[in-house]
Amino acid sequence: MAEVLTKKKASLVGRIGAFILIATTFAILISLGTWQMQRLHWKEGLLAAIAEHRSAPPVTIAEIEKILAEGGDIDYRTVSVPGGFDHSKERHFFATYNGRTGYYIFTPLRLDDGRFLFVNRGFVPFEQKDSSTRLAGELPASVAINGLARPKLSEKPSSIVPDNDIAKNIFYWKDLDAMASSVGFPADKVLPFFVDADATPNPGGLPIGGVTQFDLPNSHLQYALTWYGLAAALVVVSGVFVIRRKP
Repeated sequence: MAEVLTKKKASLVGRIGAFILIATTFAILISLGTWQMQRLHWKEGLLAAIAEHRSAPPVTIAEIEKILAEGGDIDYRTVSVPGGFDHSKERHFFATYNGRTGYYIFTPLRLDDGRFLFVNRGFVPFEQKDSSTRLAGELPASVAINGLARPKLSEKPSSIVPDNDIAKNIFYWKDLDAMASSVGFPADKVLPFFVDADATPNPGGLPIGGVTQFDLPNSHLQYALTWYGLAAALVVVSGVFVIRRKP
């Protein structure tokens, strides 16, 4: 009799343990699916904001500064800015474009008030990093640049990204402060954001403008359905198991 009670007790404990494990797993799967749905709503809002900013008429640098000062989002806002490039101080950001390795050329644009704005003029192939190989693309002292405002990064985006090689003028992440200090610009003379130039062709064909990337992956719905599907499968499998275990 004692042995039977012991077996029943062990069976009950096992069932309770299995129930707790299944319930915990189910809760985790549901929470993961819900988190992906939240990410989906966030991503859809972000894509809508980008589309709105890109389709809006160009604004001035002063308006971009005002939005930034008020804590607004300047990313991908169209902007038109006059000034003069200092090609001798261009910085090189390691990049790939259409399957080719090379650099994005960040060149300081001197504004009428004496401040500088770093402009991503576009892509050049690896072998044409030296500006002497593309002199035709050095625009005259007075230009008007149309493009998209991009925010300044506060820190390296990932630990796997290499450190910038200031000595060789090769940047692996867009450290605006380092770009400015490496060419001797005081911090208060540099605008705290970048501009990506549009695809207007440059003389000689280089740099190739319009390199801003808009292809933001949005697979959150698929991920959510996967997690919810696994949760449903867990319920079905558990139910079948329980039914088959009944005497």
